[in-house]
Amino acid sequence: MKQYVVDAFTDKIFAGNPAAVCVMESWLPDFMMQKITIENNLSETAFVVKEGPDNHYHLRWFTPGGEIDLCGHATLATAYVITSFVEPEKDVIEFDTLSGLLTVTKKGSIFELNFPSFGLKKIEVTDEMEAAIGVKPAMAYIGDDLVLVFENETIVRDAVANQQVIANLPGLGLHITARGADADFCDCKDGNCINDESYDCITRSFFPKLNVPEDPVCGRGHCHVVPLWAEKLGKNDIFAYQASKRGGELYCRFEGERTILGGQAALFSIAELNI
Repeated sequence: MKQYVVDAFTDKIFAGNPAAVCVMESWLPDFMMQKITIENNLSETAFVVKEGPDNHYHLRWFTPGGEIDLCGHATLATAYVITSFVEPEKDVIEFDTLSGLLTVTKKGSIFELNFPSFGLKKIEVTDEMEAAIGVKPAMAYIGDDLVLVFENETIVRDAVANQQVIANLPGLGLHITARGADADFCDCKDGNCINDESYDCITRSFFPKLNVPEDPVCGRGHCHVVPLWAEKLGKNDIFAYQASKRGGELYCRFEGERTILGGQAALFSIAELNI
């Protein structure tokens, strides 16, 4: 069985978020897919089988801690593999997933992922949230994951995460985010606070509950933070940066119940698994 490792949300290897992609003719047992994922020791491994219509596939995502219901970078990586090596004539791929039908459209070197937006509810900032990062957040929101908003991007970039504390916070994961370019924090909603710096928002993502201390680039996280920043900045097109050590860029667009995540990909390796 062939396995590809692709760096997603970047145009060069050793950056972005690496995902392994296994293209299969039929499903392996769940325990075997979990063993492969643990052996890969990457944040996510994608398993995909062609099913149904011409461009329709069934896609599942596994972390070292178990199967998950949504993963952006592994979806992008899978679409890259299919359009590069399996069906290069295709530019639209549909995936049946635990999060429903997801569509990826290839536009030149950019892959656009059409994902569900996560609704957020504003909640009280707690001492535990401050202890998780070492700085008190300006605001806190909860969706499927916890989102903490900080006053400037330096706090997000320099944060030292306490994984044990994060593991006890609400939500599956934690995303810490700030407006880009160290601009003065603004919570206005009329669009007057928009600046002209490169990135609209800076984010980092942590998933100790899934044995992923920090996700290098998190599509799922941006389905939380893009709707938030679209409202705060009064704009639907959001150019986002994931400030992990590897770094990654996302070209995002908020469309109400859907969030479009755009990014590039780079192939790192192709291997034959003895399975």
